[in-house]
Amino acid sequence: MKHVLTIAGSDSGGGAGIQADLKTFSALGVYGMSVITAITAQNTLGVQAVEDVSPALVEAQLTSIFSDIRVDAVKIGMVSNQETIHVIAQQLKHCQVPIILDPVMVAKGGHDLLQTDAKQALMEELLPLATLVTPNIPEIERMIGYPVQSIEEMRQATIELSKQRVDSVLLKGGHLEGQQATDLLYTQGQHHFFEQERLDRLHTHGTGCTLSAAIAARLALGDSLTDSVAHAKRYVTEAIRHGFALGHGIGPTHHFYQN
Repeated sequence: MKHVLTIAGSDSGGGAGIQADLKTFSALGVYGMSVITAITAQNTLGVQAVEDVSPALVEAQLTSIFSDIRVDAVKIGMVSNQETIHVIAQQLKHCQVPIILDPVMVAKGGHDLLQTDAKQALMEELLPLATLVTPNIPEIERMIGYPVQSIEEMRQATIELSKQRVDSVLLKGGHLEGQQATDLLYTQGQHHFFEQERLDRLHTHGTGCTLSAAIAARLALGDSLTDSVAHAKRYVTEAIRHGFALGHGIGPTHHFYQN
């Protein structure tokens, strides 16, 4: 059994964050562990409140896991303040396993999840540790400072972000229009396209969290980076296809559709 650690925020509605990651790990056959960085009050209608867990408690959670349990891969999601980012970076800087960084900056409903001073800390301290960073288009626009509106601009954006000492970049293209949902992986100086049909579905809460968690799980299981991305892309597409209504707003994807 492989062990995968998620470092992220808690979603009280269960569709994203820690909850989505743990469901994904279970669905893909790995053992999930968690370090909670923030607690959100949210549901299918949006985020109502966010409270950070203290950096000291984040550090204690990390120390507790690494002192006792083997970790085969790490996924980092919502890390909203500078001090917490520094603690995580210090704990992971000697970690010799795949690290997937999902730079969660804005919730689907528009709620800002990353404090202003934390952006620079994320760029300077966490990006260089990541095996793969998985921004969507709005996130990479914030990271590189200019808009991305086409496939060619996606190419240039991944190259630009890689200059920040990032090993590999997976840019999620779901915000572009078109019949295909195209993600672009830039690794070892080469681009790889991953396409799946674009599904017109309302219930897509947690897709980004689920994708990065699925990649971490497949890497822990021994897949190559490109194979891990391809498998995760197919998994998320089917999870979206089988998404379901929950509450009165945007429901979650179905992590266990294949079961």
